[in-house]
Amino acid sequence: MLLLAFDTATPAVTAALHDGERVLAESTVVDARRHGELLVPAVDRVMATAGRTLAELTGVVVGVGPGPYTGLRVGLVTAAAFGDALDVPVHGVCTLDGLAWAAGEAGLEGPFTVATDARRKEVYWARYDGPAQRVTEPAVDRPGALPEDVTILPSVGAGAALYPDVFTDHRPDPAHQSAGALAALAARRLAAGEPFEPALPLYLRRPDAQVPAGYKAVLPT
Repeated sequence: MLLLAFDTATPAVTAALHDGERVLAESTVVDARRHGELLVPAVDRVMATAGRTLAELTGVVVGVGPGPYTGLRVGLVTAAAFGDALDVPVHGVCTLDGLAWAAGEAGLEGPFTVATDARRKEVYWARYDGPAQRVTEPAVDRPGALPEDVTILPSVGAGAALYPDVFTDHRPDPAHQSAGALAALAARRLAAGEPFEPALPLYLRRPDAQVPAGYKAVLPT
């Protein structure tokens, strides 16, 4: 097994290589505005660091969100391109699941909440009973609208860090998404024969950019 994993659903542009037992190389750069510029160089970096080639890959793992439209599609389009070019499967993993797995690697046990920044004063969130056991569907809400039994739990993620008055037991680790954790979770699922999410974007809401409803005539009729 040799998995290339990456995620662009958060400000962290993160890529990693995993051999089914351990992370061979990982690169993470936090920059919310340059996903398209940073992802392929990150992939090149982890491949070179591990001394492996793309031809050796047995699969691609990609974070499917939830996340903002522009950043999220960079990772998904790149994953589809690699999968097609190399003729390997592309496995979708919820971005929040990757953060939950990283929290488990940092020593956090369930139940807990993962929350990332959804902008617009909202968070993407889900509740977990353990690092590999999500018990709610990913959702987007204003922090103050979340149930108290969710917000009083230990929490991880940049979304929780932004609202300490709501997420009162925020844990600092992991601070950002880790492709290494995403890959480790995917390796576990593959070994157990568990299903993956489709490699399709999990937006949860409409993009900020909208097609105009009508066009003003500029030429005389």
